[in-house]
Amino acid sequence: MEFCEGPCSQRHSASSIRKILKRSCTTAGISKRVTPHTLRNSYATHMLELGVDIRYIQAMLGHRRPETTMIYTHISTHKIQNLPNPLDELVREQLESLPNKEHSNPSNFPLIPGKLWGY
Repeated sequence: MEFCEGPCSQRHSASSIRKILKRSCTTAGISKRVTPHTLRNSYATHMLELGVDIRYIQAMLGHRRPETTMIYTHISTHKIQNLPNPLDELVREQLESLPNKEHSNPSNFPLIPGKLWGY
């Protein structure tokens, strides 16, 4: 089954796109309601999860403001939980620089602001 009806370089009407999408979902056995907007949201979300900069996604979607793009992107909880925390790296470096016996002394723990930030 071809996705395009007629030349793919030709612009399609909104109703034609909806018909193509409905037929594709039926063929694929997808019973959940899918709209062209669903595909747009999914596309933006997957691009963001693949690490594409939000500004590129904004340009692809034709948004003027990045806030608008963020509304359309549904970031997975799993992806957010796995984001690196720069403070973790600082703490790890500080702990590695301490002799092992100093780890048990709370005054030597690197999260004390004076030690971590140098004031």
